[in-house]
Amino acid sequence: MFTLLILTTKKIVELQLEILTCSLAVDGPVGALHSSIRGDSLGLLNMLHRGSKKCEFADEMSHLSDLDIRRRAVIVNEAMRVARIMSGPQICVSLDGTSIESITDESARANLAGADMVEVRFDRLYLIQPDPTISEEEEGEPHKTPPEDEWALKDVEEVEVESSISALRKALPLPVVFTVRPVSEGGFYPGKESQRLAILEAAIESDVSWIDLELSIDGDSRSSLMEKAKEKGVKIIASKHDTNGMPPQQDIIDLVAENQDKGDLVKFCGTSRGHGDALQIVNAAEELKDSGHGFSLMSLNNGGDWGRLHAPIFNQNLVYATMQNEFRLSDKGLVNIRDLKEAWTLLEY
Repeated sequence: MFTLLILTTKKIVELQLEILTCSLAVDGPVGALHSSIRGDSLGLLNMLHRGSKKCEFADEMSHLSDLDIRRRAVIVNEAMRVARIMSGPQICVSLDGTSIESITDESARANLAGADMVEVRFDRLYLIQPDPTISEEEEGEPHKTPPEDEWALKDVEEVEVESSISALRKALPLPVVFTVRPVSEGGFYPGKESQRLAILEAAIESDVSWIDLELSIDGDSRSSLMEKAKEKGVKIIASKHDTNGMPPQQDIIDLVAENQDKGDLVKFCGTSRGHGDALQIVNAAEELKDSGHGFSLMSLNNGGDWGRLHAPIFNQNLVYATMQNEFRLSDKGLVNIRDLKEAWTLLEY
């Protein structure tokens, strides 16, 4: 396996050099550098597809269909993903879709952007997204979509669990972190805890790559799910989400250290009320970086993206990103995957 990874990495370097050389011939050094920094394989391949005849690789690309271009981009991103696994944090894009179709579409875009895995928030399937039609209110102001915690929820019976999990398993091109977040930890699942745990068990049986098991789950129930996950070779994220605030950094450190036996890595997400709160995540990550523990630390709201942006120097195992690209996204503590990768490159992480 190690030999295979070395050979794969060697091939990646050769392919990247070939693409970059052709990129220089097509758009010059500025365009090539921009595409290289973004890690945008699809963009590079499409650029070559536009018709340069200055190298054999570009000539070959000019005869490919758009579908073939996308397929090759997926192959390149997959190879690059293997190399990243060997050298730094993996990137997980948390999907925002509220239907099988929207989740599938967003996952495909995350794959092309270079994500290592995606988080399926199964609880989001119970959200009823408001009509996106923009209307004018009486005052003439555009109608704004209400925050998600004000959206209506479907009845539990309206989502067919087995068929939904099966459809997602067949459609998603990346390893999946399967999550059914309860309301108490910022999620949307409207049913009973026993029903939620049954969904998690069904996901484990479907051979997902990762399962998110909150540390708040009842001890016996969580132990049973852990045992089933280990039998199926499913990796476990032991998570805790504080929607009310941020504990002191030492509490975060203790949480990670004391729960290493509860999963393959411990995830903590707090809620920042100011930069002082956000620094608790940064300071805790700094203390943990040489501990050998598996962990992923982050927070929401302003400053919450600090831990994500500097995750490589803290030896974090997993970083959560998004496909959202709205203005002032950092105010939510989130970071777009392309911006994250570009930041890591510019910071030489």
